[in-house]
Amino acid sequence: MAIFQESVAVRNARLDAEETAIGASPLLKLYTGAVPANCAAADPAGLLITLTLPADWLANAAAGVKSKAGTWSGTASAAGVAASWRIKDSTDTTCHYQGDVTDTVGTGTLKLDNTNIANTQAMVINSASITAGNS
Repeated sequence: MAIFQESVAVRNARLDAEETAIGASPLLKLYTGAVPANCAAADPAGLLITLTLPADWLANAAAGVKSKAGTWSGTASAAGVAASWRIKDSTDTTCHYQGDVTDTVGTGTLKLDNTNIANTQAMVINSASITAGNS
């Protein structure tokens, strides 16, 4: 099978288009349950926290990477160990991205200083980025 590669301009355009498709002020949700098989599957068990992201939640893509923009914060509504996450549109209808959660030494697609979340705990996501493949 042949492997194709994309230019940085194409990767940047694709990433910027993804943010536009997801829309303004999406929701970042953390769960205790495992990552579902795909974004169309039901949400995992154990919702811990819902963060409403800013209207412009990602910076413009550069070098095939989009980094978080603005403040990503919220307050936990339950206690448990975060194992998975989803980014859903602002109406909480459609999952657009999902992945696993680990601490900072793990290999998760979202890394937290501490995955053990307490009820009513304030949480701030300090850094996050999405990198396009096919470079």
